Amino acid sequence: MTSGQITRITLFKILNEEEKQKLLDMYKQMPTKAVKDGKPYILNVKAGPAVENQDQGYTVGVVSTFASHDDMVYYDNECTAHAELKSFAKTVHRGAMMVFFESVV
Repeated sequence: MTSGQITRITLFKILNEEEKQKLLDMYKQMPTKAVKDGKPYILNVKAGPAVENQDQGYTVGVVSTFASHDDMVYYDNECTAHAELKSFAKTVHRGAMMVFFESVV
């Protein structure tokens, strides 16, 4: 387990513009909609379209910041807002999604 803040990068391949915008809108809501013990717990979320010709097919990039590894695990396994987002993303994402995270100590 790591200590300190966790920065997580998630990349999606979504071709349909309406579906891409819906995912971006869902991510914009995450900082307030995602709650743990009744309080928002995600420190920051930035989501937007990938840069053309440098994206290797990825169309959306997301950078999320969590206060701890435990908060990121909660996000992945217990957060209802993230479960809703994942459910939608699974229906519109094409190919392999990429997730990378690192601890900032």
